[in-house]
Formats: sequence, structure tokens, C-alpha cells
Amino acid sequence: MIAHRPDSRGLPDDDTVGGRTARQLLRLCEVAGLDPTAAEAYAHTLTEALGPVAERPLDLPPASETFLSDDHTPVEFSLAFVPDAPPTLRVLMEPGSGAGSLKKSGRTGLKILRRLARRWHFTTDPLDDLEDLFFPPSPHGPLALYCALELHPSGVPRVKVYLNPAARGEERSAETVREALRRLGLRRAFATLPEADGYPFFALDLGQWETPRVKVYLRHDGLAAAEAPGLCRMDPGPDAAEIERFFRTAAGLDAETPDADASPSSAFTDDGRGRQRRLTGRPALTCHAFTSTKTERPSGFTLHIPVRAYARDDAEVMSRATTLLGRYGIDPEPLLAASAAVTSRRLEDGVGLIAYLALAHQQGHPPRVTAYVSSEAYQVRPPAALRPAETAR
Repeated sequence: MIAHRPDSRGLPDDDTVGGRTARQLLRLCEVAGLDPTAAEAYAHTLTEALGPVAERPLDLPPASETFLSDDHTPVEFSLAFVPDAPPTLRVLMEPGSGAGSLKKSGRTGLKILRRLARRWHFTTDPLDDLEDLFFPPSPHGPLALYCALELHPSGVPRVKVYLNPAARGEERSAETVREALRRLGLRRAFATLPEADGYPFFALDLGQWETPRVKVYLRHDGLAAAEAPGLCRMDPGPDAAEIERFFRTAAGLDAETPDADASPSSAFTDDGRGRQRRLTGRPALTCHAFTSTKTERPSGFTLHIPVRAYARDDAEVMSRATTLLGRYGIDPEPLLAASAAVTSRRLEDGVGLIAYLALAHQQGHPPRVTAYVSSEAYQVRPPAALRPAETAR
């Protein structure tokens, strides 16, 4: 139990992008049991990393149409859950948001990331080795660089950087991923990946990680629950039934959940038997984590379901999340508290507060359930506002 609430003095006003998201972060730090001193430092780091956008009033339009969130807030939170432990809190941000162009956004993001590296004494060498691949003179795609902080109680976070494989053109995404893996010593890694419809992110762990990961995210259009287990390339990997069951519950297809099949039918295609219902709105994503250059196979696999596209409202999503957490012996109360820390609205009044639910398996660790929580600083998506043609994220 923390002794006192973290102090918000020195932060931008609450009606600014930085002020709103930093105060949400402070309240989430309480939920995660972080020390107030560390929480205050993290909140100030967030506003610093956002740069001039932090002071931007929320009654103005977003500075840029960031791919990071539905309402273009350049910040997203997530909480990762395992049994018998407080949740691990992360904050994802776009440090170059509002820079004026994709090229400037990337350069701004690199500058801020290197500043954080000097502060927390970690190397950016792996990223520097890939700079020409992901930061070309005329970049393409919906993003340049995202930075995530996994908030450690010590006050020194673990850092992750997310890069855009389509920076040199969508048609060269696979080539870019293959070459990036090769440069990092993972020469055979690309060949182990399953077929995909796109490569939305390439990610690196930087800083104080026990086992740093290189992660490749894949997009799978029209995926069915029964197909999801076949995308895992871990050896040994999770049980296929577990992966399918997670998919079905998260997407609202599990008969064990009270809201089963309550999602509008336009979100799915169906073969008439239920088991092959496919996600026809936002696609599912998988993440394949590599931790060793001595083996060709990934050591981690994560399935991400974009629950906001397959639910009536956030109350329905929370019901599914509670079911999933209970299935893994995890107390759902911190997730309920997290939603209250971010917004005062009723869960029934919108959809998208929880953007994704994910199940992660990493060798040597218990399964992890992660909920990705939107700031909604600019806008609340109305209930059942399904958009089948939206871009994957």
C-alpha cells in the first residue's frame, strides 16, 4: 500500500494532451502499486517525451492523425497480468507526434529516445544499426517510431521501441524485416515466421531487460479461432486449445461468456457452424519474440485480439476480460480500477477504452494476459460503432 498520492504539480494543465495523459498515468501507477516518487518521475517523463504536443489544449484538433489510437491521442496504456502479482504497467507514446511530417516525426523520436538512453544509461546500438532501414529520406506508412516504457518500481523503466517495416514502402515490408533480423544476428528467423497479410511493427527491447527481445508483429486478415494456434512457432509452444479458447472468448464467440455472440454479426463471416467465424473488421495480430541467435525459432508468441471492433460496448469487453483473467487465476479488480483511473464514464457509454486483449507466452515465464487501455483524451467512441474497413492496429 502506498503512503500518499503522487503529486501532479509541475505537469501541464488537465485540459492539455500532456496534462490529461500524465494524470491518467499517475492514477494507473497507484493501481499498479508503484511508489509515488517513481510515479511522479514517470509522469514528467511522459510530458517531456511528448514535447510541444504536451501543452496542446484538448479543445484543438489533434496535432496529427496518429496511428497509435482511434481518437489520435499519442499515448496508450497497457497492464500485463500474471497470477499472484501486481499488474505491470506500460505506457506507449509517439514522441514525434505533431512534428509536421513522417520524416520529422522519426527524427524527433530518435532524438528523444537517445536523450532517454543517456538519462537511464542504456545503449541504442541495436537501433542505430537499423536506422537506414526504418528512417529513409522519404519514409512511407502510418508511423515512424513509438516508444514504450515498462514502469519498474525502481523509477528506471524498461524501454521498447516500435518501428515501421513499411518505411521504405509497403511492398518492401517483408524484405525490411528480413534484413533487420539478419543484421541483429537472427539470420534464419524470418524463415520461421508464419504467412501474414502485413508487418505492422518491428520492435526492440532496450535498457534493463533480463533477456532483451526482438519482436516481429504480423497482421492476419480474416482470421478464424481454429487457425490461430497454427501461427505459433515456439517449440515447445502453448497448447492449441488454449490459444483457440482465448481467441473465442476475447472475440465474443465463447459460449461460456454471458455476452457470447452479442457482437453485431457484420463483424464476422460465418461458415454456418460457428467455429470458422472469421474476424472481418480489424484483423488479429501476432507477435513473435526472439531472444537468442543460437536458435531459429522464436521464444515467445502473443495473440492480440482487437476487442473494440467486436463488442457492443466496454461493459461487454470488461466481461470478457474478467472471464479471461479468472481463467488464469488472476484477480480482475486491478483492471476494473484501471478503467476508473482513466475515465469517469460508464463502460456502457462507449467502446474502445480497452482496445486489445492479448495472451502472451514466453519460454520460462507463466502465460500473461494484457489489456491495452486507451486514454480517450479527445473522443469516446460510441457503442457498437464498428468500422470493418479500418486500418489494422
